[in-house]
Amino acid sequence: MLALLLGMTMALAHAPLLAQSIQAAPGAPTTAAQRSEALTAARRDFAQFVASSTSRHAGTLPAGFPLDVSDVQDLKDARVGHGFQIYTVDPQDLVAGRSDLSAMAKPSPVWRFVLNLHDRPIGLVTVEQVNGHWQAVAFGASTLAQDVEALMAFHGNADRSNLRFIRIYQAQSDFLEVAANGTARFAPLHSARQSLQMQQRAAKAGKPDDGLMDAAAFLDPLRGAVKANLDAFR
Repeated sequence: MLALLLGMTMALAHAPLLAQSIQAAPGAPTTAAQRSEALTAARRDFAQFVASSTSRHAGTLPAGFPLDVSDVQDLKDARVGHGFQIYTVDPQDLVAGRSDLSAMAKPSPVWRFVLNLHDRPIGLVTVEQVNGHWQAVAFGASTLAQDVEALMAFHGNADRSNLRFIRIYQAQSDFLEVAANGTARFAPLHSARQSLQMQQRAAKAGKPDDGLMDAAAFLDPLRGAVKANLDAFR
């Protein structure tokens, strides 16, 4: 299990950017049902991951270990926390000039759950259906886990129902959508800030990169990144 999941973690990290956005299949279970089934799988497979890791690497931390711990034995105290569904956008919609990012974002059948060690995010477990069964396909993304956890805690309501995690695969960019008073604004996560050079753009404009943004503020560089990626594979 450990070798398989470590391999999948690395494979997902280097997946081709041209991969098409994942869309939920017609007739798919409701969001609540998906969350329940995905959470069950996340807890089950994380328990297996912990058992395998601690038995095979007692007192050590293998090079490239995907979670932010100092010793694999720390995993015994780690727990699966809250989860969120990944939303994504058809790249052709962006290239065609559509500007309503919130309307373009569609749910995918992929869920991610934060892994916590003493209330500190140490990574994410990615869960999806494989041959009709929910299972963990990757562990890792500690930087993203810390980033998204902080922003969700700051911007989310009690049940975080005002938030959506949006991933633009072809631009290597993640955003947290925050709905309030009938409007949606966006917090660029680490990947988007890096990929779209948002911090540099904000510095040149004399504005700090410290809050939510309207989609119009980053759609042009986002669209350019997507188009460049698509063109590279033609």
